[in-house]
Amino acid sequence: MRRLLTSKWFIVLMAVLIMLAAIVIGALPGSPLNKAFKSLGNITSPIQGFVKGAGNMVSDYWSAVTDGIAIRKENEEMKAEIARLQYQITQNEEAKIRYEELKDAFHIRDTFSNYDIFGASVLSREADEWFSVIRIGLGLSDGITIEEGGSYAVVDVRMNLIGRVIEIDDGESKVLPLLHEGFNVSGKVNEVNGATMMISGDAGLKRSGLCRVTGIDENVKLEYGTQIVTSGDGGLFPQGIPIGIIESVDYSDPMGVTATLRPYGDIGELNDVFVMVPFEVPDDVSDEPLASQVEEQ
Repeated sequence: MRRLLTSKWFIVLMAVLIMLAAIVIGALPGSPLNKAFKSLGNITSPIQGFVKGAGNMVSDYWSAVTDGIAIRKENEEMKAEIARLQYQITQNEEAKIRYEELKDAFHIRDTFSNYDIFGASVLSREADEWFSVIRIGLGLSDGITIEEGGSYAVVDVRMNLIGRVIEIDDGESKVLPLLHEGFNVSGKVNEVNGATMMISGDAGLKRSGLCRVTGIDENVKLEYGTQIVTSGDGGLFPQGIPIGIIESVDYSDPMGVTATLRPYGDIGELNDVFVMVPFEVPDDVSDEPLASQVEEQ
């Protein structure tokens, strides 16, 4: 302990501390040391300025750190709020689009007054959705039933033909789409007394998004863009539902004129569909009679 007290470094440290304490006390207004150290003002002023400046630097640095933390937290909160608002805007835009689609769909009921129209959401989105059975959110629990061998037409909000219901479960139904090779519908040229024909799904054409058209009278002149609608023959599909337009015609065999048709409906863009259930379901609602009726004409 004695060695410490007699150490020159300890003595220097104590002297510096005493001097700093005297300077600080002497700087206070009314301090008795103020006059005593007045003559040393020229010497102590730079030291006091240094001490004060260092204190200000430390204070400013700490304020900058705390302000930076607060600003960072505020930015994170603002980003979260912006993300929430953007999500809400997106949801509102989707809701508006869907509302407009559903509002446009009311003309289906006005056009086909003899049918109950049931709206349903599309549940399945397979890569080959045009060619596989499609699931929709409509079932027995919604008050819709189907007799064995029966079926109902399915359209989109623009009343374009999408397919037909082939099975109904408790909470959903299965729809056979227009391009499926198991699908057939009797169609006609969209004009008064338009020529009739058969539109069918075809394994060789479906990858191109086309249907095959057969049963065309050799005297009927079809061309690209001719509009085809349902003929109403067979009792399954009501007359006048838009099906699609003629893409190409092959007259090379006069006894077997064929054509291709591009459907109006686009399942890839569908959110909702509408099932058309007649007030009185006909006894004969299968697709098989449709082909024979067209062939007889």
